[in-house]
Amino acid sequence: MNTLLIGKGDQQVRLNLKYANRHGLIAGATGTGKTVSLMSLAEGFSRQGVPVFITDVKGDISGLAMAGTPNEKLLQRAAQIGIEDYHNEANPVVLWDLAGVQGHPLRTTISEMGPTLLSRILELNDTQSGILDIVFQLADDQGLLLLDLDDLRAMLALVAEERKEVSAKYGLISAQSLAAIQRSVLGLERDGGKDFFGEPALQLEDLMRTNLQGRGIINLLAANKLILTPRLYSSFLLWLLSELFENLPEVGDPEKPKLVFFIDEAHLLFEGCPPSLLKRVEQIMRLIRSKGVGVYFCSQFPDDVPGEILGQLGNRIQHALRAYTPRDQKAVKTAAETFVPNPKLVVSEVISQLGVGEALVSMLADKGVPTMVERALIAPPRCRMGPATSEELHQVRAQSPIGGKYDHSINRESAYELLNQRRTGVATSNPTASDTANDGQTGQKAEEQGWFSELIFGNKRRQGLAETLSKQAARTVGSQLGKQILRGILGGMLGKSSRR
Repeated sequence: MNTLLIGKGDQQVRLNLKYANRHGLIAGATGTGKTVSLMSLAEGFSRQGVPVFITDVKGDISGLAMAGTPNEKLLQRAAQIGIEDYHNEANPVVLWDLAGVQGHPLRTTISEMGPTLLSRILELNDTQSGILDIVFQLADDQGLLLLDLDDLRAMLALVAEERKEVSAKYGLISAQSLAAIQRSVLGLERDGGKDFFGEPALQLEDLMRTNLQGRGIINLLAANKLILTPRLYSSFLLWLLSELFENLPEVGDPEKPKLVFFIDEAHLLFEGCPPSLLKRVEQIMRLIRSKGVGVYFCSQFPDDVPGEILGQLGNRIQHALRAYTPRDQKAVKTAAETFVPNPKLVVSEVISQLGVGEALVSMLADKGVPTMVERALIAPPRCRMGPATSEELHQVRAQSPIGGKYDHSINRESAYELLNQRRTGVATSNPTASDTANDGQTGQKAEEQGWFSELIFGNKRRQGLAETLSKQAARTVGSQLGKQILRGILGGMLGKSSRR
């Protein structure tokens, strides 16, 4: 069957792969089992030949690359749920890391990121964001590539040097705002942005691979350090979603997704998100499913996700919430209201009573209609439910199907190099004292030669001596002697000019 077994309540709960691109939500308090649910879903997609991308915020999802250890409790749960072929196995995993330490470097260029997302990373205000737009436009107009932070700094330095000219053409640029942007770029570099921007840039097809057995590759992004810079983390995710949205072809509703995207700690994606950018995320979420991409948010509370986007998450797994505070009580109420009611359950009460590994589950069924909520035991994953060791991860990376494609950076000629060449060229063309004297003498000779040439041959405004004599001779000379004199005069003048 083209379905994934999620768990079992009164009956088995399955996710129809045809509706897996309608997005989803995995929510629950810390320690209630939502990470295990994520791992179970991810390896289920992989077994069905669907590639997966996951952000590993806490470092505990790396166990997907290792086979689990046989456990009597897990075998009992698998039998209780009705999993007939349950056995422990590893999954095909490719490791990524923006810093290139715990996985292959994952890079993009400054141009691909664009001024809007880059402004968000740099935490610029509206005025500063407008200046960054000018910097990008100036680079386009001058044919300068913006690949890494060195290129961006070089462009900012150029704008600072030619601020009056640039302001006159593109709009007012204040020195204070420009300096603030330069300081923000320095901070971004200190936070690891230097490793993120550059080449070779990520090619989307490398996230959408299957192995020789037809299993979808699970792409695991090490984000345990990246999470310390929330702006960079969230902007990276928004960039990657935008890239998928803009570059993948329309496929409608395929029989199974082309890629499933899991975003852990989803609240970081929306904290401090300006309305214009939030609108962009909402648009992407509405339309990216037609590209065959399903996005699944993982967070503690359902209301961590804005309502406009929460309404588009058709597949729900809700783990326990503890209503200790007014904030928790509101979250419980929100979660209860998002499910299709089940006469057998009082959802607002059950949410607080769920045990570890239990969840309230509702999936999209035929025609995309959500099923009634079920209290279900979640199917156990077959991989290790815990992190892999650094030695094991090193071995996984060594066996990566993309090999050394991204491990070595490339620094081709771009804005930084070209602007340096311009400055060097200007510097070498400035004359020294001796050169100035020589150039002065040369210029004087050229001026004298130019004056003599105009006297003989004339210019656009007046006739020269040669033309005057030729016309006069043509009018007055009729004899053979006159013709010889004319040829002698002209031949002598032209001969001298040709020898000069």
